[in-house]
Amino acid sequence: MTSTVFAAPAPTARTASDFEAEVVVAALRAEADGVVGVDLALPGGAALPPWTPGAHIDVELPGGLTRQYSLCGEPADPSRWRLGVLREADGRGGSRWLADQLTVGTVLRVRGPRNNFPLHPAARYVLVAGGIGITPILPMIRAAEAAGADWVLHYGGRTRASMAFLDELAGYGDRVRIHPQDETGLLDLDAILGAPAADTLVYCCGPTGLLDAVSERCREWPAGSLHVERFTAVAVVPDGEETGFEVVCERSGLTVTVPPELSILEAVENAGVSVLSSCTEGICGTCETTVLDGEPDHRDCLLTDDEKAAGDTMLICVSRCRGARLVLDL
Repeated sequence: MTSTVFAAPAPTARTASDFEAEVVVAALRAEADGVVGVDLALPGGAALPPWTPGAHIDVELPGGLTRQYSLCGEPADPSRWRLGVLREADGRGGSRWLADQLTVGTVLRVRGPRNNFPLHPAARYVLVAGGIGITPILPMIRAAEAAGADWVLHYGGRTRASMAFLDELAGYGDRVRIHPQDETGLLDLDAILGAPAADTLVYCCGPTGLLDAVSERCREWPAGSLHVERFTAVAVVPDGEETGFEVVCERSGLTVTVPPELSILEAVENAGVSVLSSCTEGICGTCETTVLDGEPDHRDCLLTDDEKAAGDTMLICVSRCRGARLVLDL
């Protein structure tokens, strides 16, 4: 097959979308052991906002929980958003509630979409998914296939029965390589990623161990080749003892002291400044804020190295200040 450069649509903005609405559960399906497929629609069948491969939405749950779920349906269909939800018995409760309590007709409040994981143009893609990390990869496959780009998917999971969307993926033939751990062992990342390839982008989503291993294998690849999305944050160890600092909220006309025990987000909210936020772990991008002056101490898992070096924005749920004062567009 002849490879072509994939002309991707403009990615959905990473900054918080203005769209927030109540949607209804239009359909539920068992996609695999412990994985539920959820279709969401607006009441009355109105069109949902457009999105691009890699996008996610925020779902508000009982008890004040907000969780992010990747959109894994068809971007060209504005009537429904599809999610894949893994029931995590040891999680914080959000996935258990969705898996156990949802019925067709349940009303949920959602916000988005937002894209922290956009598909960039390339002649070829190596896609690596672990477990429920297949969800953002599915629409990437459809987009790459439709554009005539060359691609291969390596999809790992504990067992074949636990791996969602296998029937859907079977239609792509040998471009899809299925690796159930109980049958074939762990993904052979040395074979998959051992030789850097020109004009190739690597996209990976899955558990932390897989992301770390893929990142290690891609150290010798050209800069910018690897794109990952994390479900959980990576702990960042401070350089020294935590100290307080001041944050000037330029639009609000307030100066807020951020003590060592509070995040910027907590401090400004305590002062009455309203900020959209969700994960509070530095992975979803909801609280991304423009920096007008000062040097951020970036502790998130979302911004690229170049974005952190530029210092134009920061995630105020986890990041702090390298100095005594920050001026933010709040």
